[in-house]
Amino acid sequence: MSLLNQKTLKKFVQFTGVGLHSGKIVNLTIKPAEPDTGIVFKRIDLDKNNFVYPTFLNVSNTSLNTTISNEFGVNVSTIEHLMGALFIIGIDNALIEIDGEEVPILDGSAKEFVEKILSTDLVFSSKPIKIIKINKKIEFQDGNRYASIEPSKLSLDIEFELNYNNSIIGNQKNKVNVYNDELKDILNSRTFCLYEDIEAIRKIGLAKGGSLDNAIVVKGENIMNDGGLRNSKEFVNHKILDCIGDLFTSGYRIIGSVKTLRGGHYLTNQLLREIFSDNNNFSIVEIQEKNLPHTLINKSLLRSIA
Repeated sequence: MSLLNQKTLKKFVQFTGVGLHSGKIVNLTIKPAEPDTGIVFKRIDLDKNNFVYPTFLNVSNTSLNTTISNEFGVNVSTIEHLMGALFIIGIDNALIEIDGEEVPILDGSAKEFVEKILSTDLVFSSKPIKIIKINKKIEFQDGNRYASIEPSKLSLDIEFELNYNNSIIGNQKNKVNVYNDELKDILNSRTFCLYEDIEAIRKIGLAKGGSLDNAIVVKGENIMNDGGLRNSKEFVNHKILDCIGDLFTSGYRIIGSVKTLRGGHYLTNQLLREIFSDNNNFSIVEIQEKNLPHTLINKSLLRSIA
């Protein structure tokens, strides 16, 4: 068994919960899949044209979530927390069956996804994983928002800075090495919003399922949730979780160093589009244990899956 070989779940795991934006109860099952399948969503509430692939080119909406669509207009939305969990655990292949259009928000983080996935054994195939190696610096800027990625030796580093005109959120910055650092705070960090934005968000038909059970709400200088924050950088840490999930729409693990200022789903998707617009920007490398003794999954989770 090699940790550098492709992995899937040994048995299915199930989730039920409300969609953050749709407000509808949805059931989701993650099932094992064969090597080289990748991550695939299947809308089981539809009879045909119901497979949706979470690739950056299939991202059809980045307003307050990441939504993917197939050529027939079938959508799956708010995929980012689940995709982040799969990336960090190291799941390469999975069939995700869902009976609605939105992944359940659960507690607003990736915590429950990770805990339940790790409650089942993983299956290691004989097929080696592939990675995307960044060959040169790529940048994308949108007004005062900025994202870049540049070459790195053996890591995926994400440096994220957010700026809010709010005394509680303020300017937060954090940097993580996705394959080596303890990521508990990243996985446990919840989505958030300002109280004064809720009415406007709901007027455009979003956040119908939002509550203090699945989002941090900041009102003035107060956090409305009982218990306050789970960690001192929960706001920026949640943005890093989103970024990891959105990066997984590349289809592979990535070796590179990401920096982003005021980033979000749109910037990460545009950065991926820039990367793959020119084959000179990247290389896809098949990893063999003999030439790279590195797990390319988060080391703090190894004891749970080894």
